[in-house]
Amino acid sequence: MPVDGGQFTLRCYCNSTRYLSSSGSFVEVQLCSNEAHLTAAKRVLRYLKRTINLSLPYKQTENSDIVGFSDADWASDMDNRHSTTGNVFMMAGGAICWLSQKQSTVALSTAESEYIPLSSASQEAVWLRQLFRDIKGDCVARITVMEDNQGTIAMTNNQTNPHRRTKHIDIRYHFVREQVQKGTLLIKYCYTKDMLADLLTKPLARGQFEQLRCKLGMA
Repeated sequence: MPVDGGQFTLRCYCNSTRYLSSSGSFVEVQLCSNEAHLTAAKRVLRYLKRTINLSLPYKQTENSDIVGFSDADWASDMDNRHSTTGNVFMMAGGAICWLSQKQSTVALSTAESEYIPLSSASQEAVWLRQLFRDIKGDCVARITVMEDNQGTIAMTNNQTNPHRRTKHIDIRYHFVREQVQKGTLLIKYCYTKDMLADLLTKPLARGQFEQLRCKLGMA
């Protein structure tokens, strides 16, 4: 199948970044590449070149608590109105795991769009809790996950009308509610400006992006 010069160039860029989590968006647009996609690919490569010396150092501290951050960008995909999930977990002054991906279903509200990544964050928290129990021999009491949407937090505590607002939500996303009830997970509110997962869901102004990047421990 013939490939024009623009598509071929974009595929070369995608292949050169195939080991990066950011390349997922590149793969998605290869079949409908245009000048805007090519410009975006070049921009990512320039950023990688400029920040090649950044690393994730970890600090030895007495407090080894794990704190998660969960966020979403509602209906950010202009083609199908799917939202974008962003999760990151912090420990010892640096990020230890993170996730950025498009949601598989359409969310009908901002609260619902943030409830979906909160469910995936709760699954990651349970896995991390088990991992540290295997390594250290003792179990982490519970893991705190920060959330910047009060409506989403109310949904995890079952404080909303289940029939009117949450009955249509896939059962698998209610895993977070079960973990909160078990006491293995604590959902706490944080201001949007302090939401570290924000840079995993949407484009940000350079100053805000660099500030959150620094808070993730990158130096």
